[in-house]
Amino acid sequence: MTGYSTSEVAKILGLSPGQVRGYVRAGFLSPERGERGRMRFSFPDLVFLRTARGLMSARVPPRRIRRALERLREQLPEDRSINAVRIAMEGTRIVVEDGPRRWQPESGQAVFDFDAADLAREAAPLGRRSFEEARTRSEAGDSLAADDWFEWGCELEASSPAEAREAYERALELQPDHASAHVNLGRILHEAGDPRAAEPHYLAALEVRPEDATAAYNLGVALEDMGKLPEALLAYQKAVRLEPDNADAHFNAASLAERLGRNAEAVRHLGAYRKLTRKT
Repeated sequence: MTGYSTSEVAKILGLSPGQVRGYVRAGFLSPERGERGRMRFSFPDLVFLRTARGLMSARVPPRRIRRALERLREQLPEDRSINAVRIAMEGTRIVVEDGPRRWQPESGQAVFDFDAADLAREAAPLGRRSFEEARTRSEAGDSLAADDWFEWGCELEASSPAEAREAYERALELQPDHASAHVNLGRILHEAGDPRAAEPHYLAALEVRPEDATAAYNLGVALEDMGKLPEALLAYQKAVRLEPDNADAHFNAASLAERLGRNAEAVRHLGAYRKLTRKT
């Protein structure tokens, strides 16, 4: 049979074999059984266990973890894996983040960061007013450099993403090879749910800065969201060549390699992921 043995899973995730078996006994997942009843874990099982391990380290009771992850599986679309979202503890709450969405999987209720929201709300009018002044100056003939517009974009992202997008676009009108503006504009488009529009900006950034690991990783995520799995794997592999300590890129590359039947590559990236996470 294909899949990973208990000892292999333990090595990859930095657990003991007893802990892995404990997760199974606790009902987190039901791996297939091979010869003599030995458990064989799939890559989605590894993703699930990796998430459970993170919550266990935050001292969340096993029964609560199992309930939250089961509910999360029901809430995510079929083409959206647990690996694609961020799960963390905020006080006593288990919170899931998927792009701009934040919710509690146990109840399904949305979560709002009121402190950040209040700060952004207070800063928004001042930021927009200053941006309008810059826009008026520009239209009146006062020359602003691409870097000026880029800095406006960075300033406005938290409170006024629409104006931030315009600022990055203006920066690129003045300097089409402004790599940082391409990366940030691509991220805004991607977070708005349009990875197809983000892709050319990440590619443009890499054309200017071939050593930009962030652009390569972001490109991989966009391509994966678009269903272009072989191309996404190549982007993740470029990201880890440029930034060998990027554990997330190794893990995502392993996931795609597994899905594409490239087992040797999957094992290699999982090994790198294991070493990096053990460091931390």
